[in-house]
Amino acid sequence: MINVIVASHGPLASALLESATLVYGELPFVFPVTLSETAGIDGFRNDFASTLAKAQRNADGVLVLCDMQSGTPWNVASHHAFSPATMPPMAVLAGVNLPMLLQTDDIHALTDVHAAAAQLLALTQPTLVVAAPVSLTQSDDF
Repeated sequence: MINVIVASHGPLASALLESATLVYGELPFVFPVTLSETAGIDGFRNDFASTLAKAQRNADGVLVLCDMQSGTPWNVASHHAFSPATMPPMAVLAGVNLPMLLQTDDIHALTDVHAAAAQLLALTQPTLVVAAPVSLTQSDDF
């Protein structure tokens, strides 16, 4: 079983989980953690460690979905992911969005967190599109 942490600058992680719950229903294996101005980086490190401890319980792996690469949430998550002491294994992805969060239900039952990360990317990449007008030309073929 893969549990998921959504980590972001500001309230994005909590808002994404709230929106996902509205669209999909409860995702009890998803845990938000946010970096706030008031808590600062040290507060985020502590909050992340606490959230990670919850996400690790009964999990085969923990997948962290960050808002962007190289920011504080990414750096803190990567620090844990690359520590040999971290068990179960972790993977970290950047660019979390609502479709990605909704697709976590499809990877939750997996046991390999790195395979889960790759599958989640494959499921989500087609959702990144540019709007284009629909052609209204009707074919004579039936």
